[in-house]
Amino acid sequence: MESGAGKHWTEEEVKALLSVWSEKNIRKQLHGTLRNKGIFIYIAKRLQELGVCRDWKQCRAKYKNLKYEYRTVKYAHNSGDVTKTMKFFHDLDAILRYEPVTQIAAEENGRCSATETQLNTSPTTDNTQ
Repeated sequence: MESGAGKHWTEEEVKALLSVWSEKNIRKQLHGTLRNKGIFIYIAKRLQELGVCRDWKQCRAKYKNLKYEYRTVKYAHNSGDVTKTMKFFHDLDAILRYEPVTQIAAEENGRCSATETQLNTSPTTDNTQ
Protein backbone atom coordinates (compact mmCIF):
# COMPACT_ATOMS: atom_id res chain seq x y z
CA MET A 1 0.00 0.00 0.00
CA GLU A 2 2.20 2.87 -1.29
CA SER A 3 1.31 6.39 -0.27
CA GLY A 4 3.34 9.49 -0.98
CA ALA A 5 3.48 12.86 0.70
CA GLY A 6 0.28 14.83 0.41
CA LYS A 7 -1.84 11.81 -0.48
CA HIS A 8 -5.08 11.26 1.37
CA TRP A 9 -5.11 8.58 4.02
CA THR A 10 -7.18 5.55 3.12
CA GLU A 11 -9.62 4.06 5.60
CA GLU A 12 -7.28 1.09 6.09
CA GLU A 13 -4.34 3.42 6.84
CA VAL A 14 -6.35 5.35 9.42
CA LYS A 15 -7.50 2.12 11.05
CA ALA A 16 -3.87 0.97 11.27
CA LEU A 17 -2.86 4.30 12.84
CA LEU A 18 -5.70 4.03 15.35
CA SER A 19 -4.72 0.47 16.26
CA VAL A 20 -1.13 1.55 17.00
CA TRP A 21 -2.31 4.72 18.76
CA SER A 22 -4.69 2.72 20.97
CA GLU A 23 -1.84 0.77 22.56
CA LYS A 24 -1.45 1.80 26.18
CA ASN A 25 2.31 2.48 26.00
CA ILE A 26 1.86 4.72 22.92
CA ARG A 27 -0.99 6.66 24.55
CA LYS A 28 1.13 7.18 27.68
CA GLN A 29 4.10 8.43 25.68
CA LEU A 30 1.97 10.79 23.55
CA HIS A 31 0.17 12.32 26.53
CA GLY A 32 1.89 15.45 27.73
CA THR A 33 4.95 15.03 25.52
CA LEU A 34 5.75 18.13 23.49
CA ARG A 35 8.88 16.85 21.75
CA ASN A 36 7.42 13.67 20.32
CA LYS A 37 9.32 13.13 17.06
CA GLY A 38 10.79 9.86 18.37
CA ILE A 39 7.35 8.51 19.21
CA PHE A 40 6.08 9.25 15.70
CA ILE A 41 9.18 7.68 14.14
CA TYR A 42 8.30 4.54 16.13
CA ILE A 43 4.63 4.78 15.05
CA ALA A 44 5.70 5.13 11.39
CA LYS A 45 7.87 2.00 11.73
CA ARG A 46 4.99 0.09 13.32
CA LEU A 47 2.69 1.21 10.50
CA GLN A 48 5.26 0.06 7.95
CA GLU A 49 5.10 -3.41 9.53
CA LEU A 50 1.34 -3.26 8.90
CA GLY A 51 1.86 -2.28 5.25
CA VAL A 52 1.27 1.46 5.64
CA CYS A 53 4.05 3.57 4.12
CA ARG A 54 3.90 6.93 5.88
CA ASP A 55 6.73 8.98 7.35
CA TRP A 56 6.71 10.32 10.91
CA LYS A 57 5.61 13.81 9.81
CA GLN A 58 2.57 12.42 8.02
CA CYS A 59 1.72 10.32 11.08
CA ARG A 60 2.00 13.32 13.39
CA ALA A 61 -0.10 15.50 11.07
CA LYS A 62 -2.84 12.84 10.83
CA TYR A 63 -2.74 12.33 14.62
CA LYS A 64 -3.18 16.07 15.20
CA ASN A 65 -5.96 16.37 12.61
CA LEU A 66 -7.89 13.40 14.00
CA LYS A 67 -7.53 14.71 17.54
CA TYR A 68 -8.73 18.20 16.51
CA GLU A 69 -11.71 16.81 14.59
CA TYR A 70 -12.61 14.53 17.51
CA ARG A 71 -12.55 17.42 19.99
CA THR A 72 -14.67 19.57 17.64
CA VAL A 73 -17.33 16.84 17.38
CA LYS A 74 -17.12 16.10 21.12
CA TYR A 75 -17.65 19.79 21.96
CA ALA A 76 -20.62 19.96 19.55
CA HIS A 77 -22.18 16.87 21.17
CA ASN A 78 -21.66 18.32 24.66
CA SER A 79 -23.35 21.52 23.45
CA GLY A 80 -26.38 19.57 22.25
CA ASP A 81 -25.53 19.42 18.53
CA VAL A 82 -25.63 15.72 17.71
CA THR A 83 -25.70 16.35 13.95
CA LYS A 84 -21.92 16.84 13.79
CA THR A 85 -20.18 13.51 13.24
CA MET A 86 -16.92 12.01 12.04
CA LYS A 87 -16.02 8.59 10.69
CA PHE A 88 -13.78 7.28 13.49
CA PHE A 89 -15.41 9.12 16.42
CA HIS A 90 -16.12 6.02 18.53
CA ASP A 91 -12.60 4.63 18.01
CA LEU A 92 -11.08 7.98 19.00
CA ASP A 93 -13.45 8.28 21.95
CA ALA A 94 -12.18 4.95 23.26
CA ILE A 95 -8.58 6.15 22.88
CA LEU A 96 -9.00 9.69 24.21
CA ARG A 97 -11.74 9.19 26.82
CA TYR A 98 -9.38 8.93 29.78
CA GLU A 99 -6.82 11.48 28.62
CA PRO A 100 -6.32 14.19 31.24
CA VAL A 101 -7.04 17.71 30.04
CA THR A 102 -5.40 20.75 31.59
CA GLN A 103 -7.97 23.28 32.70
CA ILE A 104 -7.26 26.81 33.86
CA ALA A 105 -8.99 27.68 37.12
CA ALA A 106 -9.16 31.20 38.55
CA GLU A 107 -8.02 31.39 42.16
CA GLU A 108 -9.26 33.80 44.83
CA ASN A 109 -6.33 36.18 44.46
CA GLY A 110 -6.86 36.59 40.70
CA ARG A 111 -4.11 34.24 39.56
CA CYS A 112 -4.79 31.21 37.42
CA SER A 113 -3.68 27.71 38.13
CA ALA A 114 -3.64 24.71 35.84
CA THR A 115 -5.36 21.59 37.08
CA GLU A 116 -5.69 18.20 35.45
CA THR A 117 -9.05 16.51 35.23
CA GLN A 118 -10.19 13.41 33.44
CA LEU A 119 -12.74 13.48 30.64
CA ASN A 120 -15.73 11.18 30.93
CA THR A 121 -14.39 9.11 33.78
CA SER A 122 -16.52 6.08 34.35
CA PRO A 123 -16.39 3.25 36.87
CA THR A 124 -15.04 0.87 34.20
CA THR A 125 -11.32 0.37 34.03
CA ASP A 126 -9.17 1.19 31.02
CA ASN A 127 -8.21 -2.21 29.69
CA THR A 128 -7.55 -1.36 26.04
CA GLN A 129 -4.50 -3.47 25.14
